[in-house]
Amino acid sequence: MKKYDFDTVMDRRNTCSMKWDTNPDTSLLPLWVADMDFSGPPEVIEAVRKRAEAGAYGYTVPCDGYYGAIIDWMKRRHRFDVKKDWIKFGPGVVPALNMLMHAYTQPGDKVIIQTPVYYPFFVSIKNNHREILDNPLKLRNGRYEMDFDDLEIKARDPQAKLMILCSPHNPVGRVWTKEELTRLGEICLRNNVIVLSDEIHNDLILRGYRHTVFASINDDFSRNSVVCVAPTKTFNMAGLQTSAIIIPDEKLRALYGDVLECNFMRRPNLFGIVALEAAYRHGEAWLEELLDYLQGNLDFMTDFIGRYIPQIKIIKPEGTYLVWMDCRALGMKGRELEDFMLNKAKLWLDEGYIFGDAGDGFERINIACPRATLAEALNRLHAAIKP
Repeated sequence: MKKYDFDTVMDRRNTCSMKWDTNPDTSLLPLWVADMDFSGPPEVIEAVRKRAEAGAYGYTVPCDGYYGAIIDWMKRRHRFDVKKDWIKFGPGVVPALNMLMHAYTQPGDKVIIQTPVYYPFFVSIKNNHREILDNPLKLRNGRYEMDFDDLEIKARDPQAKLMILCSPHNPVGRVWTKEELTRLGEICLRNNVIVLSDEIHNDLILRGYRHTVFASINDDFSRNSVVCVAPTKTFNMAGLQTSAIIIPDEKLRALYGDVLECNFMRRPNLFGIVALEAAYRHGEAWLEELLDYLQGNLDFMTDFIGRYIPQIKIIKPEGTYLVWMDCRALGMKGRELEDFMLNKAKLWLDEGYIFGDAGDGFERINIACPRATLAEALNRLHAAIKP
């Protein structure tokens, strides 16, 4: 018997929601930014409420419960043994990536990414005056794969200092195998390229797949990497801005710590650490039901698209709650496709081109919503496309 409710449609308008309140056209159905239209685990809500009722919201430091919750979760859920002193605070994974870039590179250095990929990576690299070194993924038979021959060439560039690994990959939904990660890790190790592994979606793994923490593969990879995790995607608490930056190597950890100190990023969000501990301690049953619901949404969407909109091809995700749709057969790309989605289908999605040139002609849709909302979105898309 199901314990949690994922079917109730929440009204998130007028809550300062980035997803629902930043476009004045209220006729649009927003399924773009990666947060969920579900209420989070009751245990998290209760923990935050209880802490709020304490009344004093002063300066806060992580307590033993915070560290213990992360350590226990990573061991239980991901078979990765984390030591307390490896864990550094992050005000979110993207801000942490910016600070890690400052810690390990200089202006003009190059950072490897695998497009189409999460678009803030581009911004982080460019705004910090580093250069993008693209190792594009290859789409073969409806599934994305890494191009290791190209990666070997890119990693040999003497200016290549970092690689940002998106694992699981956003937007294409790949959950990289241990074998793929090992091959990538060996290339980076041979060429002195540090791996920043963005694993924020590591808990959102669909049935039949298994996530491998990059640093867990072997000690050499552990010493040459930083793993960025957070409960924020998993438990729908992105607004609480808390993440854990796991750095096994003492030297790399000290360099990141220096940047945190320079930016006076010493203290976490009070409610963020409370929510993190509650989620990792008590949210697992909620997560398991969520994963079943997401699989149901994916199955529903796959069937609908196959029946009524065969022009669109779904790139089957193995993880995340984001679905990458190949819309190239519609004969539109770039701004034309964006205009079609916004003004004819009345859907606010993430346009493929913002994930890099390889994403042009694709759309990313967030299916972490009640099935009735997803059905409304698919019906709108069908109505807009049919003759």
